[in-house]
Amino acid sequence: MGYDDDSIVHLEDMEHIRLRPGMYIGKLGDGSSHDDGIYVLIKEVIDNAIDEFTSGYGKKIEVRLNFAERRVSIRDYGRGIPLGKMIDAVSKLNTGAKYDSKVFQKSVGLNGVGTKAVNALSSYFKVQSFREGKTRTAEFAEGRLVADSGMLPTDVADSGTLVEFMPDAKLFGNYHFIGEYVERRVWNYCYLNRGLTIYYNDKRYYSKNGLLDLLENNMDSEPLYPVIHIKDDDFEAAFTHVNGQSSDYYYSFVNGQHTTEGGTHQSAFREGYAKVVREFMKKDYAPDDIRQGLVCALCLRIQEPVFEAQTKTKLGSTHLAPNKADGTNDSPYIKTYVLDILKRHLDNYLHMHADTADALQQKILRNEKERKDIAGIKKVAREAGKKASLNNRKLRDCHVHYNTGHARRLESTIFITEGDSASGSITKSRDVDTQAVFSLRGKPKNTYSIGKVDVYKNEELNLLHNALDIDDGLENLRYNNVVIATDADVDGMHIRLLLLTFFLRFYPDLVRTGHVYILQTPLFRVRNKQKTHYCYTDDERIRAIEATPGAEITRFKGLGEISPDEFKNFIGKDMRLDPVLLHKDFDTQGVLSFYMGENTLERREFIMANLRIENDESIVVA
Repeated sequence: MGYDDDSIVHLEDMEHIRLRPGMYIGKLGDGSSHDDGIYVLIKEVIDNAIDEFTSGYGKKIEVRLNFAERRVSIRDYGRGIPLGKMIDAVSKLNTGAKYDSKVFQKSVGLNGVGTKAVNALSSYFKVQSFREGKTRTAEFAEGRLVADSGMLPTDVADSGTLVEFMPDAKLFGNYHFIGEYVERRVWNYCYLNRGLTIYYNDKRYYSKNGLLDLLENNMDSEPLYPVIHIKDDDFEAAFTHVNGQSSDYYYSFVNGQHTTEGGTHQSAFREGYAKVVREFMKKDYAPDDIRQGLVCALCLRIQEPVFEAQTKTKLGSTHLAPNKADGTNDSPYIKTYVLDILKRHLDNYLHMHADTADALQQKILRNEKERKDIAGIKKVAREAGKKASLNNRKLRDCHVHYNTGHARRLESTIFITEGDSASGSITKSRDVDTQAVFSLRGKPKNTYSIGKVDVYKNEELNLLHNALDIDDGLENLRYNNVVIATDADVDGMHIRLLLLTFFLRFYPDLVRTGHVYILQTPLFRVRNKQKTHYCYTDDERIRAIEATPGAEITRFKGLGEISPDEFKNFIGKDMRLDPVLLHKDFDTQGVLSFYMGENTLERREFIMANLRIENDESIVVA
């Protein structure tokens, strides 16, 4: 085809968002992952409500999620969108009040895109504003205006904005909402905005102590010393140390946005914390020894933050305020600002709390000893791992990795399979750009009772964490989705537990941050000459049989029995993933101890007491 005037196409705002959704929400997804687009849509609307609250208007937000209808409703009690410009504010890019820093000093959404993306990517979108005794309602379908009530008088006394939407199944496929993901976001909003009350499906969420509550409600282990809580102007942090963690871990935020990939504020804290502790201890400790086992909740509020992507997961700003028109900037560097606060508050705290200072120093010394003890074996293991990786037949890598700036980085996935048979089917079916396969040799070692040295000595586990590149934390994680793909039988379940034990013991952040999933593959195939149904449960099988006269029924006993041509249906756009979630009240250590420890007799008695035998009667189809 020729390149001429007809090749130049203009897309209206809503059309462009629908054509290139990844530019605005990161990725689509089906709701299995916490960073899938349907949750970004919810976040964008709530962000606007939060910006009203932080500007001093409205102390309550109501969030309602109808799981059956997949409908979201969010009502704030702020000022309400100005009625005359309401439709433009939700349907035209580069339109909004947040370009005026006098109106929104330290808001999350500054690019005028968020609500427009929600509108464009929804099959149904409704916005209603209540303001100064009047109201206006507009409804859209796929970003196109279909109804406008005009300005009407209202008896509703409370001003504010109501937004309802349904993500478009044409774009998101057969998506589903996971309530825990939404609840986690709601809690984070409350932790970061003391005084705010959020009602999520009629349940009240409220935090009295901010980031202190966040940390105490999300730690998997007991703190080694009382949580240190620092608040100073636009900076807040709560932190302590725990045992059993190979690096430092952060819940980091900027203007209420969860910066899961960190950024300049998190780097400033990491560097400043190590510097202040070294100066206080008057010892030249290695920064990694100081930070290993640190858990921290961190929030910074700045003017007009610059993020490295529309999804705002990493802060790029270096100053507390943007550059002036002439390109100069006399506002403090974020790095200097954070260091000065830590010098004042942390140094004073350690001088006043000798027990905490002593506990911290003992932890640093243990970290130092552990590092030196495993230094030799770690070096040998790394070299062996790198050498093996070059010719590792167990790893079939992909081209796109999470720790790059590639546009498809969020799709990067590694399947951990049992044996060559299962990995063979996945390898032949996968997307070689974004999907890698790591094949286990049978069952991996139970790591509950072993130390880190034993992990390095175990070739298979060493190769696995080398493939993921998570030994020094998650900054270099190569795959966004770590998927355990095992047979749906007792042996497969055992392998799942062994892998989860390994991750929770040595790399809990991988699970905590939502990167680990279980692949669901069909148990049955029901087909006749006209239709084929893949069924994941007995109920699905029964319904498929009723809808398929003269059906042939196949029971898949293992992944290796599924042909590559069929397998591509299960790891493509319709892939079913069950996320591994850690609830805030989940006793990780207790569960691992009971199920993976050496209490064999106690476990046997539990199994016998809870054993369930089902009579699976065969179904005869005429």
